[in-house]
Amino acid sequence: MLRTNLNEMLIFMAVVDGASFVAGGQAMGLTRSAAGKAVARLEDSLGVRLLNRTTRTLSLTDEGRALYDQGLEILAAVDNAQSSIGQPTGVPRGLLRLTVPDAFGRKVLLPLLKKYLQAWPEVQVEVSFTDRMADIVEDGFDLAIRIGGANTDRQLVSRVVARYQALLCASPEYLAEHSAPRDMDALAHHDCLYFSSRTRKQSWRFREADGTWAKAYGRSRLRLDSGEALRDAAVSGLGIALLPDFVVAEDLAAGRLVQVLPGLDAGDVEILAMYPSKRFLEPRVRRFIDLMVDELAG
Repeated sequence: MLRTNLNEMLIFMAVVDGASFVAGGQAMGLTRSAAGKAVARLEDSLGVRLLNRTTRTLSLTDEGRALYDQGLEILAAVDNAQSSIGQPTGVPRGLLRLTVPDAFGRKVLLPLLKKYLQAWPEVQVEVSFTDRMADIVEDGFDLAIRIGGANTDRQLVSRVVARYQALLCASPEYLAEHSAPRDMDALAHHDCLYFSSRTRKQSWRFREADGTWAKAYGRSRLRLDSGEALRDAAVSGLGIALLPDFVVAEDLAAGRLVQVLPGLDAGDVEILAMYPSKRFLEPRVRRFIDLMVDELAG
């Protein structure tokens, strides 16, 4: 695509985001007429109609939706490139709104927030500690931290900020009563504690010697929508849980939990920073993401 077309595509995306030529033009520093002409030129060069226009509304055609989605991917790639090699500009200020999983937020993120607030006194932070999958855009969050899972929302940019090992754990009392499983198949005869919510259900899979993945099956009598609650249930002797090591490290060290089948490889649990796709990322958001990468990458 020619560079002039790229600029026109950005104008087209601004019109879509603003739901009008007036708002889209203002976002790009253009008049309504200039924004309309830019979109018309883009349509002419591509040979397709991108927008259905009426006197009151604009709506995307199928081709317009496809181009808009691809534009989001382009902006996300540019933003990731800037995050990885560029130095953030501007002094962070204003309100940073975060949504974070409860256990990760309490055990890992709070110490980072102390460093962040000390470094940038003009920033305020508002945090929602929840394992619920919030709608980042609708709920007005700048940044979401999520444990595992792929980014399936094209309106969101995701970046891996940390990796942790996933461990099978149970209390000594549970293992004394039920006997420790000897292999993955034996999990079918044990009470397995799964994470489950309205939008996500945990399943267990382990890497075989040949590198393939095999799904493990166990009795599922108790499902919980909180990682911290799963940890508490395992400590209480209610079954075996598969949790990131940052959740259970202290309990393993204290003997409240014992690792089960340590030879099984459950893979790493990725911690993702996710934020709405934007042309420019606010310094307060970029600086916090960079801090997480610097402090947690190891």
